[in-house]
Amino acid sequence: MKSFKFDWLVLPFIGIAVVMLLWQVSCATWAKDLPTPSKTWETSKPYIMEPFAKRGEMDQGILRFTWYSLILVAKGYALALIIGTPIGFFLGLSKTFTKAFDPIIQVLRPVSPLAWLPLGLVLFMGAGKNASELGALFTIAVCSMWPTVLNTAVGVRAIPQDYLNVAKVLKLSRRKTLFKVLIPASLPYMFTGFRLSLGIAWLVIVAAEMLTGRPGVGGFLWQEYNALIYEHIILCIITIGVVGFILDRLMSVVEKKFKTA
Repeated sequence: MKSFKFDWLVLPFIGIAVVMLLWQVSCATWAKDLPTPSKTWETSKPYIMEPFAKRGEMDQGILRFTWYSLILVAKGYALALIIGTPIGFFLGLSKTFTKAFDPIIQVLRPVSPLAWLPLGLVLFMGAGKNASELGALFTIAVCSMWPTVLNTAVGVRAIPQDYLNVAKVLKLSRRKTLFKVLIPASLPYMFTGFRLSLGIAWLVIVAAEMLTGRPGVGGFLWQEYNALIYEHIILCIITIGVVGFILDRLMSVVEKKFKTA
């Protein structure tokens, strides 16, 4: 019990204290314009103490902004899995499909969300008021699906040939082979891709909101940057990091449950 408390309570507290000390020292020495931890707290207090308040379109509590961002991320992430998982299976099962589309995937994969978003806005320009949301969803889906695609393909290729031979001997249909053999055997690889995709989706939403001006953590960050309110910028950075950490931990729990099921 003492070891657990030290590892999970004392050590993180020490780490946070060191970061706060370095932050304070930076403010007092070379980064004069950087707000101190105490000043950041005082300026950001209304957004933290009233996390769901709505005073205006871009003047809301930090958790309300986070909720807007999470809804958009959930939609884009779901699209990424729906599109990326089948592509991964095709890549893993078909050498012809791999030769035809793997070069395209490798070219598109490193493209920045800052490049995809303008294309998404052009594609959905006719959607009117929904153009920015659809453009953001397009960007999140395209940018975050690649880890799912690649890890699913690796998982399918790693399935022992004996498994497929048994499926043939038992004369399983393609549907049963998919759900009884391919998916269970490749699931650990798939979840690694799902986890990485979720992290990228959360990163992309910040850029998407900053460029479209949508209400959310990214949109609020960009507004406060233009207003030179550095305290709120730091608040947004901390919020983005904490939410990203929580999402990763939740995905880890779901992954462990599926692996042990």
